[in-house]
Amino acid sequence: MTTERREPSTTADERTMLEGWLDYHRQTLVWKCEGLTDAQLRTASVEPSELTLMGLARHMAEVERFWFHQILLDDDQGVLYCTEEDPDGDFHLSGTETWEDTHATLRAEIAGARRNAAGLGLDDMSKGVHRRTGERFSLRWIYTHMIEEYARHNGHADLLRERVDGSTGD
Repeated sequence: MTTERREPSTTADERTMLEGWLDYHRQTLVWKCEGLTDAQLRTASVEPSELTLMGLARHMAEVERFWFHQILLDDDQGVLYCTEEDPDGDFHLSGTETWEDTHATLRAEIAGARRNAAGLGLDDMSKGVHRRTGERFSLRWIYTHMIEEYARHNGHADLLRERVDGSTGD
């Protein structure tokens, strides 16, 4: 399977553009993981870092769940990989994880995010609040933050992919 990445329209309305850029970055992360074995997807960049492509995909599934369930709707679905004992559990791989399972989880969280945002306006405020700051967030802010989160981690994914098999690209 080859991931289709489409840049958003340069003339779209704001919501279409925000959703388009978020989808573009979601697709970019998956694209960076395509064609690799599970072992390659678990390959860390350089010691002592534990950062891997599979870990990034797991992290983004966790982030999708946090912002579009817990914060946006105040719907605590629980965590996927992180625990109080291991708050970075999304990045800590045991060696038994598969891309098939990781990708399915990421796709499910993205689908849930889309459902939860559908019908809300960009200025609608989250029902949930951030646990540390007590702040609420507009859907516009959440979209913008998620674009930033994916874009930052896609930069990491570029370096990881190049480390694994020499592939480079935008």
